[in-house]
Amino acid sequence: MAIFTPQTPMLKKEEVKRNWYVIDAKGKVLGRLASFIAQRLRGKHRPDFTPHVDVGDFIVVINADKIRLTGKKLDKKIYWRHSGYMGGLKLTPARKMLETKPEEVLRLAVKRMLPKNRLGRKMLKKLKIYRGETHPHQAQNPKPLDI
Repeated sequence: MAIFTPQTPMLKKEEVKRNWYVIDAKGKVLGRLASFIAQRLRGKHRPDFTPHVDVGDFIVVINADKIRLTGKKLDKKIYWRHSGYMGGLKLTPARKMLETKPEEVLRLAVKRMLPKNRLGRKMLKKLKIYRGETHPHQAQNPKPLDI
């Protein structure tokens, strides 16, 4: 006698239907916004989430220059990169980074919350970040998403 065990549905990459969403980052806290976006890019909000397939949605973020940091992070948080040469460490405080490259601040926060593999890099490509109110993705009819 065979016992029927229902299997968890696993999506294939051809079966995934992705939506476009637009998020207004005005006045939002960086970490909370980044974790929400990372969850959406990964697809963990969906009932048919499949860990080995990119099932997440496209996210368009506007007003990235109006993101805020809590506490003393504006002065104490340091972004660093290295050129690869001896003595090539470049340190940038968060206040200067938000003034010059606010898109990079949010992109780095989301990137560090995604998987560190090929799939994570593919998920990050679905994130579009813009400084002001306008974005060039009107043709995709993104739905507004509130946090």
